[in-house]
Amino acid sequence: MGLFSGAIKAGLAKKVVEQARKPQNQRKIKDLVANLTNKKGGGAPGGRGTGRV
Repeated sequence: MGLFSGAIKAGLAKKVVEQARKPQNQRKIKDLVANLTNKKGGGAPGGRGTGRV
């Protein structure tokens, strides 16, 4: 069962990479990343704070 699920995951990853190489999909990905960055508040890096105020 583990070998079968690994093969499915590898096939899915290959398909994702193939689709990401297409120019029209690259534009969609770039727009999506830009929208997500804007929603975060100007692209400020997230992460753990020090807890100091």
